[in-house]
Amino acid sequence: MKVVFHIDEKEKWPEARSNVKNLLQATATIEVIVLVNGGAVTGYLEPAYQHFISNPKIIFHACHNALKANDIAEEQLPKNVEVVPAGVLDLVKLQSNGYAYIKP
Repeated sequence: MKVVFHIDEKEKWPEARSNVKNLLQATATIEVIVLVNGGAVTGYLEPAYQHFISNPKIIFHACHNALKANDIAEEQLPKNVEVVPAGVLDLVKLQSNGYAYIKP
């Protein structure tokens, strides 16, 4: 199974974190990607989410356009966050590759 969690509102980070944690506890055979775009990309800089972001069982993506719009340099992101050219395009590609879409 494969799933992408989409966070585009900063206030959705806690709910997404809880959803991902619960999913990973329920099954070990799942690939999880968290795609963050819009104003929510600022959450990558929040100390409260660093432990979650460092989880090696989760792949994190950040939208380049959202980073630019929020004046965040790629170098400011945690090392394991992959920058994608456009968050919406990333979602389309992931869904066409069989990822279930979850928006907390």
